[in-house]
Amino acid sequence: MPTVLFVCEHNAGRSQLAAGLATVRSAGRVTVRSAGTNPDATVDAVMLESLAELGIFREDQVPTQLTADLIEQADVIVAVKPDLGIVPADGAQLVTWALPEPERWDVEGLRPLRAFLDEKVQALIEDLSRPG
Repeated sequence: MPTVLFVCEHNAGRSQLAAGLATVRSAGRVTVRSAGTNPDATVDAVMLESLAELGIFREDQVPTQLTADLIEQADVIVAVKPDLGIVPADGAQLVTWALPEPERWDVEGLRPLRAFLDEKVQALIEDLSRPG
């Protein structure tokens, strides 16, 4: 089973949103992880509320520090912010999705970003789920 690692700076917003969507959309076909290069203490409440609108509850998530072990375990690393300086392990793929900064957004303002991310996540999962 492939492993996808979503990475942003704080692992409190975009990477958590993408990981929440991917976890549900993959239905166990993909191992999903997320991390940050400089993680916050908590996941952004607006991100959690945005996922909850879709019936995805992730209140148990805690921002995680990006480590060499997480990078080594990933088949695909999705940087949801450019210029994070991530070097994937041999044979792994690094993809960058440049997304707007959602700081101080409310749930309504976040919906277009969530919808965009949902489409990207579903396409990625379909690619990873194809045989051979």
